[in-house]
Amino acid sequence: MELKVFKFGGASVNSAAGFHNVFRILKRHRGSPVMTVVSALGKTTNALEILLKHYLANDPILLIESYRAIQDVHFNIIHQLFPDETHPVYGEAESLFDQLRGYIRKGHLYDKIKRSYDFEYDQIVSYGELFSSCILSNYLNSKGIACALFDARKLIMTDHTYRDARVNWDKTAGRINSAILPWIAGSVPGSVALTQGFIGSDPSNNTTTLGREGSDYTAAILAYVLKTSEVTIWKDVPGVLNADPKWFKNPKKLPTISYREAIELAYFGASVIHPKTIRPLENAGIKLFVKSFEKPAAAGTLITNIDHWDIKVPIYIRKQNQVLISISPRDFSFIVEENLSQIFTVLAKYRSRANVMQNSAISFSVCLDRNEQVLSDLIEELSLDYEIRYNYNVELFTVRHYTPSAIKRLTKGRSVLLEQKTRHTVHLVVK
Repeated sequence: MELKVFKFGGASVNSAAGFHNVFRILKRHRGSPVMTVVSALGKTTNALEILLKHYLANDPILLIESYRAIQDVHFNIIHQLFPDETHPVYGEAESLFDQLRGYIRKGHLYDKIKRSYDFEYDQIVSYGELFSSCILSNYLNSKGIACALFDARKLIMTDHTYRDARVNWDKTAGRINSAILPWIAGSVPGSVALTQGFIGSDPSNNTTTLGREGSDYTAAILAYVLKTSEVTIWKDVPGVLNADPKWFKNPKKLPTISYREAIELAYFGASVIHPKTIRPLENAGIKLFVKSFEKPAAAGTLITNIDHWDIKVPIYIRKQNQVLISISPRDFSFIVEENLSQIFTVLAKYRSRANVMQNSAISFSVCLDRNEQVLSDLIEELSLDYEIRYNYNVELFTVRHYTPSAIKRLTKGRSVLLEQKTRHTVHLVVK
């Protein structure tokens, strides 16, 4: 029996009906054991980020309100799935919320010196996956699917880079094999091993996270270590589309794309796949399917090794809430390698990724995600040596395999602040 690896995103478990749909999908695959990765419910990650904001601001009223709102969402779903309030899921979920409440209470009342934002982020926001996996494991067992819950913090070993932890592959492989292989050997057909996406732990046993949307990466790690032949990511879209349907009318599904193209799309910000997901799958020749959890029998998109791929449509990627920063030496001297090295050192210090960049003789422009936690400090540090100009609330459009009409479609009625073209890709920063 070959092991399958499935990953269910937050949209697939944002309601009681969503949990039941996950059960139905897993029931369709009862011929073999399934390693399942689950994300936090719906918008829970965003809600926990708001809770973190109030926690760091020492605002007890808004902190309590945020906590109770998150708790209410989860227990509302639990009540729908488990009418019998004596079911163990109630106690397990309450215990997790007590742990979260204990952490924020201790920090609010006693820890006057809080640790870094990134550290606190990982300790608090990681609870989203713990909540969802608790509910799903209990629900699957209640519906007759034997489900074993594994704590991802005991499987995925990382370094101390909070919010974007680097995986220690040797230790992770040892943990996964020692935990999952015995389960596979003793499992019956249709059994499910469930774990949380997005989270791991560092050598000090502090929780770490793998970056936003990191549950895809968790699935890829498990597939690589366990030597499976394929991974399926279940989404609220029919597959990989040539544009986000939330802002682009009638997008087209891409039936098959290459690993390389998927890496490019992920790197430029396509939200359907996490940027780190593809490489371990490519290295091991593992096929990746992106399918709709609403239509599980549909073909979806296959990502695999393709020597030649005929591009029939442009592929559009949109990044909102960007800031365009233009950096110039104060003495109007040229931008040379020494300046670029200094600028990138500052960007690395504040972990600000350059989404697109462009330089002229006396200026260097870079488009970044607008991260309010670090942006003002980043600009202030650059301002010590450079003249800084910036534009807030800009958008970055990236078009792979662009055409003149595709560019015209995006620039109509907008001011183009930066345009950069390569053979296959165009970047447009617009306002």
